[in-house]
Amino acid sequence: MNFGFSGEMIFLFFLALILFGPKKMPEIGRQVARFLGEFRRASNEFRSQIESEINSLDNNANTSSPRQQILPPLQAPLGSLANRIFNPPPPERLDAAEDAAAEAAAVKAAAAESVAIEAAAAPEPSPAPKVAPDA
Repeated sequence: MNFGFSGEMIFLFFLALILFGPKKMPEIGRQVARFLGEFRRASNEFRSQIESEINSLDNNANTSSPRQQILPPLQAPLGSLANRIFNPPPPERLDAAEDAAAEAAAVKAAAAESVAIEAAAAPEPSPAPKVAPDA
């Protein structure tokens, strides 16, 4: 985008002048300038921070010290497969879980059996009487 005084910039200036009036234009100009200054300052700070991080990484890579290693966490997250493998639950919890699973299976089987008995005991609906079609 070209920020010179082109036809678009002149058009935008006159549009702003019509919309806001000549009394508000200096205030709006100050606010825009303040915003652009803050934006430029933040972008320069961000750029310098990134450059300093890159330089520090380059300096660490050039030194003869060994590279830093990223180590795994001391404990696996709770509920993860690794946590269950390396820290199995105590036998009491396993027995309780097996009992709960067996009880749930028994309740499910009893419910299925009661549904089957109700279906067998229910009287069959009588068929609808046949009606001859009108001819």
